[in-house]
Amino acid sequence: MSQQIRLPQADGTLEPYTLKGPFTPPVEFLPPKSRKAFAAAHVVCDPLAENGPAQPATLDWDATMSYRRYLWSLGFSVAEAMDTAQRGMGLDWHATKELIRRSLTEARTYSGGIACGAGTDQLAPSPSVTLDDVIAAYEEQCEFIEGEGGRIILMASRALAACARTPDEYLHVYERILSQVRQPVILHWLGDIFDPALHGYWGSTDLNAAMDVCLDVIRRHTSKIDGIKISLLDAEREITMRRLLPEGVHMYTGDDFNYPRLILGDEQGYSDALLGIFDAIAPVASAALQALDQGDIAHYQALLEPTVPLSRHIFQAPTYYYKTGVVFMAYLNGHQKHFHMVGGLENARSILHLVELFKLADTAGLLLQPELALTRMRTVLALAGIEETGA
Repeated sequence: MSQQIRLPQADGTLEPYTLKGPFTPPVEFLPPKSRKAFAAAHVVCDPLAENGPAQPATLDWDATMSYRRYLWSLGFSVAEAMDTAQRGMGLDWHATKELIRRSLTEARTYSGGIACGAGTDQLAPSPSVTLDDVIAAYEEQCEFIEGEGGRIILMASRALAACARTPDEYLHVYERILSQVRQPVILHWLGDIFDPALHGYWGSTDLNAAMDVCLDVIRRHTSKIDGIKISLLDAEREITMRRLLPEGVHMYTGDDFNYPRLILGDEQGYSDALLGIFDAIAPVASAALQALDQGDIAHYQALLEPTVPLSRHIFQAPTYYYKTGVVFMAYLNGHQKHFHMVGGLENARSILHLVELFKLADTAGLLLQPELALTRMRTVLALAGIEETGA
């Protein structure tokens, strides 16, 4: 089969495009040794269920678990039930509990690393919500995860952002939760570029002041904190905060724009990784981390740098729709049979956005089954009424 396709342009014309082909994988994928690496995994919806906006989430459990096994086979740990899994954007707490339960069972079977997101999304933010309500919601989720034998990623809370008025109220809530957890957690500071409802988190719209409050939480409870993932898309702020962390507390980069530099680090340290983009670029990212383990920085950079334009495209504004690109990558590469999403978010990005994603994924060597990717890209174009796409 020809590896050429005619892709639509903004002016409505079709332009021939020839695939460059996939990257050459290592002989064996190994877990990274020099960095901790979590891939925040997406979920696969049941395409026959009512998964539209405001509908309860119904998942294809076989495909969803298969993808987690795939990530483990590449050496990653899985960050489960995070925003990449559409927490707060279609994945409700009822479905989340089942996702966590099943994933923890799979992790034990496959000896896979895993940590699970605990939030307050069973509690709708409103003026009537109190700090005690937020604490109770966090407690419910933390108790569930630890009761199932899981580690916690303590996610930022929309309900807390809506009702807390001062930094001290954040300190109070985190004090209550951290005093109860059985083992150290990973905190998650998700910026409002990912979730506008988290604007002013930690009690301030001034990011310097917010960082001070977050660091205060960490310093007060160092024994209960494994690390912190920050998702602000601000490399310099991450580096500044990384250098201020207490000894033994990890910085997990959540910067899907600048991850190669942040993971590589500098003379004063480096960031580990907990990234949504690792779901989409998993094979290349795994090979790059393997090169880093071997001290081959040039190969590490040669592998990861071409993924950055793809990641920046997937995470372009409005950034919270990045999940669409992540799922589209899984569809192109044959990890799911359809391009449908919880909440109907397959429609959150335009056809031209998906076309550019296709080209950038190819440039990064990430269309691992070229013929399948071509067939599926043609199918998506045909459904959009774009015909005569074959070369």
